[in-house]
Amino acid sequence: MNAGNSLVAALMLLGSAAAVAADADPYARALAAGYKAQFTCSGVFSAGRTPEAIARHELAGTQENVAPLLGDLEARVDEASKTVSVSFDPALPPRVAVWRPWLGCTGLPIGASAVNLPTLSVSPPQFVRAPDWPYGDVGAEAKPKGDAKVLAAALDDAFAKPGTTGVVIVQRGRIVAERYAEGFGRHVPQRTWSAAKSITGTLIGVAAHKGLIDPAKPAPVPEWQTPGDPRAAITTDDLLRMASGLHSDFAGNRTDAVYFGGTHVGENVPGQALEAKPGTRFRYANNDTLLAAYSLRAAIGDDAKYTAFPFTELFWKIGMTHTFAETDWRGNFVLSSQVWSTARDFARLGLLYLNDGVWNGERLLPEGWVRYISTPSGPQPQEDGIGYGATFWLLNAGDGIPKDTFGAFGNRGQFIVIVPSRNIVIVRRGEDHAGTRFDIAAFTAAVLKALK
Repeated sequence: MNAGNSLVAALMLLGSAAAVAADADPYARALAAGYKAQFTCSGVFSAGRTPEAIARHELAGTQENVAPLLGDLEARVDEASKTVSVSFDPALPPRVAVWRPWLGCTGLPIGASAVNLPTLSVSPPQFVRAPDWPYGDVGAEAKPKGDAKVLAAALDDAFAKPGTTGVVIVQRGRIVAERYAEGFGRHVPQRTWSAAKSITGTLIGVAAHKGLIDPAKPAPVPEWQTPGDPRAAITTDDLLRMASGLHSDFAGNRTDAVYFGGTHVGENVPGQALEAKPGTRFRYANNDTLLAAYSLRAAIGDDAKYTAFPFTELFWKIGMTHTFAETDWRGNFVLSSQVWSTARDFARLGLLYLNDGVWNGERLLPEGWVRYISTPSGPQPQEDGIGYGATFWLLNAGDGIPKDTFGAFGNRGQFIVIVPSRNIVIVRRGEDHAGTRFDIAAFTAAVLKALK
C-alpha cells in the first residue's frame, strides 16, 4: 500500500471511529469518559506519567466497549486540584476523577460536578520510607545463582513480546534480574487489574490473623443480614474461591458500573441473586472479590481504620510504599482490580509468601495461610489446565514448573509467580492489548531453568 492509500485508509478508520462515538448511547460514552478520566488521573498523579504516554500504553488496546470512544474524548488535567475531567455530553457535567495520597484516584458518579465534590475518605498519614531492601531499594540486587546469560536471554524474549513493561526476578531474597520498558521503572506503578484479587486474599489473611474475620464463617455483608436471605450462608471462603453461587452474566462478570461508572460497591454488588448452592460451582467473578473486601469494612467496624488497614497492616509493613489502593466515592476499596503498584512492590508481596507470612520476625498471616490460599478446594476452573486456590492461581501443570508454584494473575499481563521450593519470585508487568496473552508458564519455566 502506498503513502496516499495509507492516508486514505487512516482517515477512513478515524471516520469510522468518529461515527461509532457519535452513535454511542449516553451511558456508553459516560463509561468511556470515566475510564479515560480514571486512567489518566492515576497515570499522572500516582505514576508520574504524561497524558501522551498514558494514551500510548494504558489507553491503547482497551476493552471493546470503550476502545472506539476514547479517542473522541479529551482529558483535562488540573494539577492544582489533582483532578481529571472528561466531557462526554453537553447536557451533563464532565466525568471527574479525584486523586488523594495513597488512595489514588476515585471516579465521581455520573452527573456529579467537580465544584461540589463529595466528602471523600481521609487518606492515611504520610510516613518515612526505610532505605534498605526489602523496605527500600538499598542493597536490593545480587548476582544470580545460575546462568546469567540464559537468564538474560529469558528477559530478552519477554521484552520481545509486545506489551511487556517490567520484569523483576527475586532469588533467595534479592533481585537478580530487573528490566523496564521506556517510560516505566522501579517506582512507576501500574494498574494491577485482577492481581489485586490476591492482594484482597492477603488482606483477608491479615484480618483473620487479627481475629477480625473467619473465612469459614458467613461473610459479614450487611445487605445479606435480613432474616431469610439465602445469601447469608455464603462464607468468606466461598468468595475467595470464586464459589459464591451468585449470578453473573458470564465469567468475570463485567463491573464497569463500579470500575468506571461512579457506582459505589454497596449499591451495585451485594444485590446479585443466588443461582447455585455456595461452594458447589467455580465461577470467576469480580463481584466475589469485591464482596470479600466490602465485608472487611463491616468486620473492622470503623471507617477510618478500614481506610488505613491495607496500608498500616500490610503495605507499609513489607515496604509496598509505591502502592495505591483506590476506593469508590463512598470509601469502599475496589480491591478486585483498582490497585496501582510497582514491580518491586509485587516482588515484596511474593517475598511475604515465600516467608510463610512472616515479615522481619512478625507474623502477618495466620499459620498455614500460604497452604490455604495455594490449595484447591471444591470446584475448579475447567479451562487452561491450571487450578485455583483462594484468590491465587495454581501454576503447577507446566513442564519445568514445581508443583508448589502459585501466583497472582491480572489482565493486560500482570503476574506474580511464587515458587516456594525454589525460593524464587517472578514478576512480569505489562500493557498487553485486549485479546493477547503473555505465556507466563513458558516464561516461568525459562527463568527457573536459568537459576539454580
